[in-house]
Amino acid sequence: MDKLLVKRLFTQTFIWLVFQGALLFISAGTLAWTAAWLWLLEFAVTSGWIGLWLARTDPGLLAERLAPFAQRTQAGWDRVFMMAVSVGWCAWLCLIGIDAVRHHWSFVPFWLNVCGAVAIFLCIYAMRAVFAANRYAAPVVKIQSERGHAVSDSGPYAYVRHPMYAFAILLLAGTPLMLGSWWGLACVPFMVAAIGWRAVREERVLAAELQGYRAYMERVKYRFVPGVW
Repeated sequence: MDKLLVKRLFTQTFIWLVFQGALLFISAGTLAWTAAWLWLLEFAVTSGWIGLWLARTDPGLLAERLAPFAQRTQAGWDRVFMMAVSVGWCAWLCLIGIDAVRHHWSFVPFWLNVCGAVAIFLCIYAMRAVFAANRYAAPVVKIQSERGHAVSDSGPYAYVRHPMYAFAILLLAGTPLMLGSWWGLACVPFMVAAIGWRAVREERVLAAELQGYRAYMERVKYRFVPGVW
């Protein structure tokens, strides 16, 4: 196991958690928010678990996952998209903190808080199957020629073309439920529409530049949910 890569994993994860925690607690106006602490803890444990698994089984993919969101070989439109997503994610967390704690606009029952935590866990757990099936699952849209980029069509990719995005919906819905914000949940359909737009644009790049992807699209008809879309 590459010790430098593992150190980078934990350093970036720690910085990410501190930043997300700051957004939540500052917007909430208090540190006395148990759900937010549990949300951060769940992310810390699951991210560490899947990161160490990748460090052992596919360090090349882990290195790609830890790379910046803006890269030279990345599609230009995707750089803009990732910048917008980063800003939107931060604003979303702030909205959740303001709603759930600072002003108490929402009341989400405890059983739905638990369902949200379970949905987040299922999302992260399912990502292991995604990474096992697709060693080119970089966070940005690009062709990884230097890594021998090829079409992935096994595991969850045998059923939908974008299982990572599909599982991410669990995370998007689970977060506001766990943290107790109906306003945060109301934003989720727009976020899903955004990743749907990205999926369509990503397919255009892959179909044009990745050998065999057009044939894969003909075999696997749906993007997120079999029989739906």
